[in-house]
Amino acid sequence: MVQARNDLNQVMRSSLALVLAGGRGTRLGSLTDSQAKPSIPFGGKFRVVDFPMSNCINSGIRRIGVVTQYRAHTLIRHIQRAWNFLRGELGEFVELWPAAQQTESATWYLGTADAVYQNLDVIREHDPRYVLILAGDHVYRQDYSRLLASHIDAGCGITVSCVEVPRAQGHEFGIVEADAAGRIVQFREKPSDPPEIPGRPGWCYASMGIYVFDAEVLIDELVRDAKDANSTHDFGKDILPRMVGERPVFAHAFGGSCVMSEGATEPYWRDVGTLDAYWEANMDLLRVTPSLDLYDGQWPIWTYQQQRPAAKFIFDDADRRGFAVDSLVSAGCIVSGGQVRRSLLFTDTRINSYCDISDSIILTGSQIGRHARLRKVIVGPGCIIPEGMQIGIDPELDAQRRFERTPAGVTLVTAPMLEKL
Repeated sequence: MVQARNDLNQVMRSSLALVLAGGRGTRLGSLTDSQAKPSIPFGGKFRVVDFPMSNCINSGIRRIGVVTQYRAHTLIRHIQRAWNFLRGELGEFVELWPAAQQTESATWYLGTADAVYQNLDVIREHDPRYVLILAGDHVYRQDYSRLLASHIDAGCGITVSCVEVPRAQGHEFGIVEADAAGRIVQFREKPSDPPEIPGRPGWCYASMGIYVFDAEVLIDELVRDAKDANSTHDFGKDILPRMVGERPVFAHAFGGSCVMSEGATEPYWRDVGTLDAYWEANMDLLRVTPSLDLYDGQWPIWTYQQQRPAAKFIFDDADRRGFAVDSLVSAGCIVSGGQVRRSLLFTDTRINSYCDISDSIILTGSQIGRHARLRKVIVGPGCIIPEGMQIGIDPELDAQRRFERTPAGVTLVTAPMLEKL
């Protein structure tokens, strides 16, 4: 057992994690107009990219490349500030790999596989034994050491981490069909008619966009894919479906490596790729016992934040009382005589007197004017909501103001939208 543990420790030290963080996230609407999807704020003080990064550190993986492309300034600045504590002299690093047109075609990253292919020289320089490919835009806690152990036990060249999702959402994911031994027999990218898990009606087995490759296998497949003029150069659309038909590809059940806190009822993983999904994942944190427990010190989520004073609540008059219930209130916030229910206030937000806020997400640096009423609203960073404004109450009025409203009734308002009023 001790030998096996030492072997796994060596495996972790010789592994390289690549966080693919270049996506725009078009389904998040105006929330990603100025920043990439992985850098959007989450949970009061974090950014989405902090989750795969923290999973790496907590798992024992300390060689990490972050692949960036779309509007990367905010993301790069955050990575530099939050993740600069590793020790190069110990072989540890977090490196930023921006798109740099590094191949003969001189293109930007064409797909997830091309993003890795264009950095093959850097990968070879680090000489890893195993390479983890991680999506930079999902919210979850996973012990990658367990995933790597599963990959080694399977004795295959690639392992795909998979999670159960409702069949109604199956068209949004790469759907996996595996046999009793866990070998994938079919991989379909976003099928219109996703197959159900045998014996589990209403549920599908979806790829999480998390892969473990033997380094040699990864390099061979990327070189091969780059030569294919008909490929879209994407792991889910091209490389995985082809590999399933040619070599052993195994599925790893997320439940086997998910880090779950006491009282959690499900392995928690969310793709926050739409405004509705983003709103729901943040609201999940407000449950009495959330499946994603950010207060669990055994598996902390690391980040960078400015040193700000504690949240402040003022006024306790009969007609003006500052309070927040069933809510998450971050440092630097001031609730000045306003009411906040079932909401998240990110760093340095201010709720002024007589406000009535519920089921909403107020992002960093926003101010809500007196007598404003917000229902199921995402308020973008740095917004100044005018006095008396109502948002999320009257859909027709919100539409006239050019606010964005989702199918589930979430309204997004950003600073540029308010400036046009």
